[in-house]
Amino acid sequence: MPISRTFALLLLAASPLAFSASSESMAQEADRFATVEIKAEPLADGIAVLFGAGGNIGISYGPDGTVLIDDQYAPLTPKIQAAIADLGADPVKYLINTHWHGDHSGGNENFGEAGALIMAHDHVRERMQGIQKSGNGNDPASPVEALPTLTYHDGIKLHLNGDEVQVKHMKHAHTDGDSIVFWKNANVVHMGDLFFHKVTLPFIDLNSGGNARGMLAAADKVLAMVDDDTKIIPGHGPMATKADLIAYRDMLKTVIDAVEKAQGEGKSLEQVQAMKPAAQWDVNSDAFIKGDAFVEAVYKSLEQPSHGEHHTDDHSEDNGH
Repeated sequence: MPISRTFALLLLAASPLAFSASSESMAQEADRFATVEIKAEPLADGIAVLFGAGGNIGISYGPDGTVLIDDQYAPLTPKIQAAIADLGADPVKYLINTHWHGDHSGGNENFGEAGALIMAHDHVRERMQGIQKSGNGNDPASPVEALPTLTYHDGIKLHLNGDEVQVKHMKHAHTDGDSIVFWKNANVVHMGDLFFHKVTLPFIDLNSGGNARGMLAAADKVLAMVDDDTKIIPGHGPMATKADLIAYRDMLKTVIDAVEKAQGEGKSLEQVQAMKPAAQWDVNSDAFIKGDAFVEAVYKSLEQPSHGEHHTDDHSEDNGH
């Protein structure tokens, strides 16, 4: 099973929404989501977060149209559309993917066919266009209707609904195509899977160009943008504050520093895992990423050249494509 789908399924398995990962029909797949409720939490005037199954969804709505940040799974599209309508918002006009994983982009085809302009980092489109390989199988290429039609390298700014929406690429972190979305006036930021809040240790998708150093750098960059009043939407988990993100950043730095020091002493991966450098935060028995898996991802990340040592923005160099 491809890593993105494995991740999505295991996140669900840690909740009352659990189901087995067998090769069933699309109709049965839709049934799995029959009990999912999309719950909206207002954050500011015309801005809300939607919780359901999969990645948290950000939404901005107003006279310039409805902007959606991520869209969870395809079978949930009607429920998401209903939740949007319940907010008094128009149908989605703009859709931004924080990264390519299916629990954040699974509804792309539906929203694209309904007329939404889909935006994402260059690498998101590249990955969705091709078959993505992992140790567990292949994730098939996405249909053309699901692909971002507007892509960017460093980021873009949208001037919509009375706000300046800053979309910024955070390179080589959770994946190689992560973006954060910051509503400057409303002081709300969506971090995608650069931030997992209270549900699991970080997932660094090495198969998609992810890197622990980038995760830490992204947390630092966002911390430089926010203040104590900023409302932070994590990729998974409840709403967060700057203090929550500081604690997350400190955790990342502590584990990375410990693994880096042990590597410098010549310790193997197994020896570093035995040290349990993430034990203090490995407290959720239902978490998708447990301590050993997180430490392995950090260890393997640190075996790669740092961003300053090679051209990390070149997709073909990064991932052996």
